[in-house]
Order: sequence, then structure tokens, then C-alpha cells
Amino acid sequence: MVILIRSTLLALDQANKTGNYTVLRDIGAPGFQSNTAARLGEIFAKLRNDNLDLSGVAVIDPQLNLLPQIEANGMMHMAGFFPSVPTQVNFDLLFAPVNGQWRLFGISVGVGSSTPAAPEPPVAKKLPAAPNGAKPAVAAKSAPGKKPAPSDNKPAESQQPK
Repeated sequence: MVILIRSTLLALDQANKTGNYTVLRDIGAPGFQSNTAARLGEIFAKLRNDNLDLSGVAVIDPQLNLLPQIEANGMMHMAGFFPSVPTQVNFDLLFAPVNGQWRLFGISVGVGSSTPAAPEPPVAKKLPAAPNGAKPAVAAKSAPGKKPAPSDNKPAESQQPK
């Protein structure tokens, strides 16, 4: 998994540095290759213009917040980040099986703060009194999170090829 993540992000880094997205396109699955190199250049123009250096992914271990999972359509989805300072590199990747190999189908890359942030305190809700002296049920609220990318054979996220 680490090799897939690193090689994909390093290919994006080289494409951004050279302005040539042909290799990034060519390592992808057929659905990803439907994008022209010029279209990929448009998709990743902001990262390129921001001079985002992804070369650190070669030596920093990725932290996965979505472990690799096989979606209903047979694609493998994973997401995580590279904890670098002052910003971390966030990624969301989707791979399709092609001739016994995982090939890039969707990619989203961005940067975020690596500074730890305190979680928001839970909102206290007054629960109604339970009848007959029974203890009231405790209401649980799931923490807000990023919704996984859809698995409908379309790349997810705004920076992914369409």
C-alpha cells in the first residue's frame, strides 16, 4: 500500500514540477486515462501554482485514516495524510484492478494544518426524565467526518479527473 501511495503522489509531484501530466495519465486505469494530459494539468493547476512540493512523501510514512477497502464496484479506496510541518499533505486515492495490478482511478490531494486542534466540546442536551425512576437512555452522536468517496466508477473529490 505504501508503494502505491508514494508512487502515485510522486508521479503527481513530477507532473506538477514539469507541467507534463502524460506519465501520471499513463499509470492510471483506463477510466483515468480518458482524461487528456492537458485536462489533468487543468485539474491540478492550483497545486502546481502553489508550488506544492510532494517530494517528502518519499521519506515520510503515510498515516491512513481510511484503511484500504474494496468498494462494491471492486475498486480499492484509501485516504490519509503525510504528517509534515508546517502543513501536512492529505490524500484520497481510488485504484481499479487492471490485469492483476492496482491502477490509479481517482486522486485528491491537498494540504492542511499539522497543528493539533482541540476537538469541539459536545453540545449538552437535556434528556427528558424517564418514567418510573428508570435511567434515561444516553443519546450518542457520531463525530463529524469526511464522507468516503463514492464508488460509482467515477473519481471522487473536486480535484479528481472527471
